[in-house]
Amino acid sequence: MNASLDAARLRRVAHIDMDAFYASVELLRYPQLRGTAVVIGGGRRRAEGAEARGEFRRLRDYAGRGVVTTATYEARAFGVHSGMGLMKAAKLCPDAILLPMDFEQYHHFSRRFKEVVLRHAPRMQDRGIDEVYAELTDAPDGLLASGRVVAERIQREVEAETGLTCSIGVAPNKLLAKLASEMNKPRGITILEHADLAEKVWPLACRKLNGIGPKASERLAALALHTLGDIARCDLSWLRERFGDSFGAWLHESAQGRDDRPVVTYHEPVSMSRETTFERDLHAVHDRAQLSTLFTSLCARVAGDLQQDGYLARTVAIKLRYDNFRTITRALTLPTPVADATAIRQAAGQCLKRAPLDRRLRLLGVRAAGLCRTA
Repeated sequence: MNASLDAARLRRVAHIDMDAFYASVELLRYPQLRGTAVVIGGGRRRAEGAEARGEFRRLRDYAGRGVVTTATYEARAFGVHSGMGLMKAAKLCPDAILLPMDFEQYHHFSRRFKEVVLRHAPRMQDRGIDEVYAELTDAPDGLLASGRVVAERIQREVEAETGLTCSIGVAPNKLLAKLASEMNKPRGITILEHADLAEKVWPLACRKLNGIGPKASERLAALALHTLGDIARCDLSWLRERFGDSFGAWLHESAQGRDDRPVVTYHEPVSMSRETTFERDLHAVHDRAQLSTLFTSLCARVAGDLQQDGYLARTVAIKLRYDNFRTITRALTLPTPVADATAIRQAAGQCLKRAPLDRRLRLLGVRAAGLCRTA
């Protein structure tokens, strides 16, 4: 038997993904909203106000250009999704409850669920506020029932200790584990093997693969490649000719379910960034209010990431992608390292003033670099 295939079959990697994380945290605060359509977005929580008295704002009453951060599954059933404009979401689900964001609470519950994972899988890779990879291969009982035994323990204890649910994918590598965690949401556990590729992976749309974004998806579709199976049937040399040696080879390997990346327990980050691709191209003048809200939200999220991991940033940068797919960056190095949202927003705003805004925008990003430890 091929040695690498043999090793892959013995390896167990889990991807743990919290279900509708921000919305689920808010439902702990307002349990009376369980089972209803709830949308999170439109700004940050400043103080307990009408919500604390049980007076909730309806999405139909929203006026502005904010965007949806997340939504409960009841709201998603109407077509509401992250990144959608709140005004559009209001047309789809006008009776949904609209709640502001509370990053302090989200970070609190993020830490708690990760503590549970670390009890069962000491090798854990943090992938953001609501998802992690865990190496189960050498964990106690990590190979029992193909990893399902440990996955069930983690899922059960996360819910018992936080009141939140998660979905878990277990597979021979990180790529397949992430795909698996999305297959049975919410509160699902999916075991995915190489033998399942034809039945469970190849029918998936190309965009389901982490690493294939809107632009790459469009290029694939133009070549009549709509599913991962379509890519899997392509010759490696053909993919390299059309997508370059590196990305073409990655497409070929990924569509075959091959991924040898390790679960990285720790590394010093070079930078931290947040970006969003718009549902439609936005105009710097006509969509100024919506862009401003998004810009401020991205800065706040970068600040939250810095504070959670104990870093300050010496450099703040922005990234813009225009409607013609041209991408530019602008950066500003500060005299004193910062980590608070206001300072990052001010620095990012200075960067934005040096960027041409004569075309519509497809993507907006904020990055913190030149990191140093808070201590």
